[in-house]
Amino acid sequence: MWSIKQQDLKIKERLSKMKILDSLIGKQEPLADYEEALKKQLIIEMDAFGGE
Repeated sequence: MWSIKQQDLKIKERLSKMKILDSLIGKQEPLADYEEALKKQLIIEMDAFGGE
Protein backbone atom coordinates (compact mmCIF):
# COMPACT_ATOMS: atom_id res chain seq x y z
CA MET A 1 0.00 0.00 0.00
CA TRP A 2 2.82 2.39 0.90
CA SER A 3 4.56 1.87 -2.44
CA ILE A 4 1.33 2.75 -4.28
CA LYS A 5 1.09 5.97 -2.25
CA GLN A 6 4.71 6.81 -3.08
CA GLN A 7 4.11 6.19 -6.79
CA ASP A 8 0.99 8.35 -6.67
CA LEU A 9 2.93 11.19 -5.04
CA LYS A 10 5.71 10.91 -7.64
CA ILE A 11 3.19 11.07 -10.47
CA LYS A 12 1.43 14.08 -8.93
CA GLU A 13 4.76 15.87 -8.46
CA ARG A 14 5.76 15.18 -12.06
CA LEU A 15 2.41 16.44 -13.37
CA SER A 16 2.77 19.58 -11.29
CA LYS A 17 6.23 20.23 -12.70
CA MET A 18 4.96 19.58 -16.22
CA LYS A 19 2.18 22.14 -15.74
CA ILE A 20 4.69 24.74 -14.54
CA LEU A 21 6.98 23.99 -17.49
CA ASP A 22 4.05 24.21 -19.90
CA SER A 23 3.08 27.62 -18.55
CA LEU A 24 6.66 28.88 -18.83
CA ILE A 25 6.99 27.62 -22.40
CA GLY A 26 3.64 29.14 -23.34
CA LYS A 27 4.42 32.62 -22.05
CA GLN A 28 4.32 35.26 -24.77
CA GLU A 29 6.47 37.86 -23.03
CA PRO A 30 10.18 37.29 -22.31
CA LEU A 31 10.91 35.26 -19.20
CA ALA A 32 12.58 36.73 -16.14
CA ASP A 33 16.01 35.30 -15.31
CA TYR A 34 14.60 33.12 -12.51
CA GLU A 35 11.84 31.83 -14.81
CA GLU A 36 14.37 30.94 -17.50
CA ALA A 37 16.51 29.12 -14.92
CA LEU A 38 13.46 27.24 -13.64
CA LYS A 39 12.46 26.31 -17.19
CA LYS A 40 15.92 24.90 -17.90
CA GLN A 41 15.92 22.97 -14.61
CA LEU A 42 12.50 21.47 -15.31
CA ILE A 43 13.51 20.48 -18.84
CA ILE A 44 16.56 18.69 -17.44
CA GLU A 45 14.39 16.92 -14.85
CA MET A 46 11.79 15.89 -17.43
CA ASP A 47 14.57 14.55 -19.65
CA ALA A 48 15.88 12.52 -16.70
CA PHE A 49 12.37 11.13 -16.05
CA GLY A 50 12.15 10.07 -19.68
CA GLY A 51 15.01 7.67 -19.12
CA GLU A 52 13.24 5.74 -16.37
